[in-house]
Amino acid sequence: MVETINNFKNIIETIKNDIKSTRLRVMENANKELLYLYFRLGKVIDENSKYGNNFINELSIELKLEFPDVKGLSPRNLSRMRAFYKEYKDIENLPVSLANLPWTHNYTLIEKVKDKEKRIWYAEKCLANGWSQTVLIHQIDSDLYHRQKENIKLSNFEKKMPVKQSEMAKDIMKDPYIFELLNLKENAIEKDIEESMLGRIKNLLLEFGKGFSFVGNQYKISTDNNDYYIDLLFYHLDLRCYIVVELKNTNFKPEYIGQLSFYITAVNKTLRKKYDNETIGLLLCREKDKISVEWALESTNNPIGVSSYEIKKYISKDILEKLPTEEDINLHINVKNE
Repeated sequence: MVETINNFKNIIETIKNDIKSTRLRVMENANKELLYLYFRLGKVIDENSKYGNNFINELSIELKLEFPDVKGLSPRNLSRMRAFYKEYKDIENLPVSLANLPWTHNYTLIEKVKDKEKRIWYAEKCLANGWSQTVLIHQIDSDLYHRQKENIKLSNFEKKMPVKQSEMAKDIMKDPYIFELLNLKENAIEKDIEESMLGRIKNLLLEFGKGFSFVGNQYKISTDNNDYYIDLLFYHLDLRCYIVVELKNTNFKPEYIGQLSFYITAVNKTLRKKYDNETIGLLLCREKDKISVEWALESTNNPIGVSSYEIKKYISKDILEKLPTEEDINLHINVKNE
């Protein structure tokens, strides 16, 4: 009897998985078919451009009359289809990453990112992080490509971590980080900045990126006679390690590396489990001198990255609404530790 029940459950589970995977493939194919349709329409529109802008307006009217329930047939969207066709000319030239993105993301990238290498980079980030169109626009406007790919990253990850993990760790680095904070006075001290960050935890996690799970602020670690407080403590779900973030509202000083190294060691001694990778440190300063940072990093055996940060005082409400709520975010990792 028990065996029969187990077999039945296995059959049901197999069917469920088949349905889920099929639905996913249907969605992916539907997206590609729509892109191909828009490409073909764009080709026709471009080949008949001799009739001027009025052709697009008339075409839009005719299509809406014939297909009243179909969205995306406005003159503006038809113009975007033409731009889509002109950009790639042959649908086979469409990079795989772009072919897997929705239409809204594709025309956004065409309109806002002219360099094709950058466009593909943003497309890959979209797929990896599940960005909505609104978040994609925010990342482009904040020049994430330059801050994450082109700017000099100061870290010792390559020397202090295994190759695979060091490559992943480098991907979390940006320079500068840009934090969108409200009601912050010009003469704000580190505590004010930290409290403002915590009041805007969704903004903070948007900037740090995928995988960051917030553990706590002013996180206390104690010895027999002393208490120490870490500014911000995260656990990274992909790197499978703790990340200690120290925030300094001043220019870089070599002694900051020593303090951060101490906190990393403390986390390794008190929190890190046998299945966790080595703890990483991230030092955020207002400004930094490259040579000073390089020399200071050579003095520690702990993996540490150093970046500057900027503070802006506005983030679009549309972006915030696209982000997960605080309840959706795993603020603590108790499940991992059970």
